[in-house]
Amino acid sequence: MTELPILETPRLLLRAPELGDLDRWAEFMANEESARYVGGVQARSMVWRSLMAMRGAWHLTGVSMFSVIEKSSGLWMGRIGPWQPEGWLGTEVGWSVHPDAQGKGIAYEASVACMHYAVDVLGWTDIIHTIDPGNMRSKRLAAKLGSMHSGYGTLPAPFQNVQVEIWRQSAAQWKQRAI
Repeated sequence: MTELPILETPRLLLRAPELGDLDRWAEFMANEESARYVGGVQARSMVWRSLMAMRGAWHLTGVSMFSVIEKSSGLWMGRIGPWQPEGWLGTEVGWSVHPDAQGKGIAYEASVACMHYAVDVLGWTDIIHTIDPGNMRSKRLAAKLGSMHSGYGTLPAPFQNVQVEIWRQSAAQWKQRAI
């Protein structure tokens, strides 16, 4: 992929991760509460590797999460978007947001844009969200997007001990919602 996609919503810019996102991303992953459901607290060096993997995935597969940038402040507010690593449980639109973004509708606004992207641009016919059973915020967001709990699964290595709830909907169901 030579030209990386950029999505825009009224308040947000969604673009491929950049090195300038590292400070806020590392801050997010150093926070025990915000990192709880995305692999736990990580050292800055590990966050750097994650950022590079997300950016590299855009170039090598054409699918990865976007960095979510709040237009008014220019701040990195999280990572949201299409995600399908090797061995994953399906074509996922996933999310995780910085504590500064919580309670502002940012995850919902960005997720709606990413659901449209997954269906309209990537042509995905089934979209899942893998959610830790204890993550009530993510379950509420999945339900608000119109997805339904469809069972349980186990993530691939190195997270093979992590059981998740699988929330899903079809592209047809998404299009019927007309968000």
